Amino acid sequence: MWEFSSYDLVIDARSPREYAEDHIPCALNLPVVNNEEYAEVGTLHRNDTHAAYLIGVQYSLANISRHIEEVISRVDPRGRILVYCFRGGKRSKLWAENLRTIGYRVDVLLGGWKAYRRWVRASLEQFPKQFTFRVLAGSTGCGKTRLLQALERAGCQVLDLEGLANHRGSLIGAVPGEKQPTQKWFDTLLLSKLRSFDTEKPVWVEAESKKIGNIQLPTCLHDAIGRATPLRLEAPMTERIKLWREDYPHFVTDPVAMVERLTPLKPLIGGEELQLWKDLAAEGEVDTLFERVMVAHYDPCYARSDRRSLPGLPTNPPLELSDLSAAALDAVAAKLASEAN
Repeated sequence: MWEFSSYDLVIDARSPREYAEDHIPCALNLPVVNNEEYAEVGTLHRNDTHAAYLIGVQYSLANISRHIEEVISRVDPRGRILVYCFRGGKRSKLWAENLRTIGYRVDVLLGGWKAYRRWVRASLEQFPKQFTFRVLAGSTGCGKTRLLQALERAGCQVLDLEGLANHRGSLIGAVPGEKQPTQKWFDTLLLSKLRSFDTEKPVWVEAESKKIGNIQLPTCLHDAIGRATPLRLEAPMTERIKLWREDYPHFVTDPVAMVERLTPLKPLIGGEELQLWKDLAAEGEVDTLFERVMVAHYDPCYARSDRRSLPGLPTNPPLELSDLSAAALDAVAAKLASEAN
């Protein structure tokens, strides 16, 4: 496995656009060329290579000079620096030569970001096998994510996949005003989180489908979760509705928008059921709408999915959660944590 913590500074020399798509977690983006300059040089390179190199080096030296003044001047002169770009080529070389001239010890990542990305993908197809997962299952609104958070507060190792994906994992799971990470950045975050865990201790995770919004889970991880012995959670409908109200305040104020998001379900639930949802939304009957959506769609859907992906689920008695408040879940988490040790 690659280790980057021994470096005082890791420089990502790529453009901000490339950096935003994915990068080594500890890397600082000090681009040799910005997005516009990168596009300009690339376009020019197709017709006039010499002219492209001329303007590219001009941009690069100006940008590196600014980065040296603003950032590098504050780095310990005895520090070690790692530099990488897309393939470990010209942009890395420009940075490395200037840093070595100043006196820094500099390494260039062989193969650049592309090699790093290959390592991430390969690791995610093997590394999850090393862990013992404890899986929380159950229908929507029963407090799985909140119990995960309570388990983390209790000192347990917790893998919050929905948190990493910035999505609650259904048609209505998008976080208002926020985007999901790119698939590549999610993979990086996931591997970084897994590497922070002790393989000798269990990892708590929520049962998920293979996709969380636009994010695809690695097959190895999804299979490892599926092989685990699940713990099924159940909660009273009143608590589940209360949780939805707290987790989806935007649908409390605009239930019509929620039903619009759920319209693609019409082939599954039928036109009559969908019309009932529309009527409840139009009348502002939020609690009744939430309950109806759970009972008519999500409960049977989750039950089918869990039976298919979690073979051990039907034989295990459920954990009844009568209260989904933080204090109540902290007490449950403390008990589960003590039993796991």
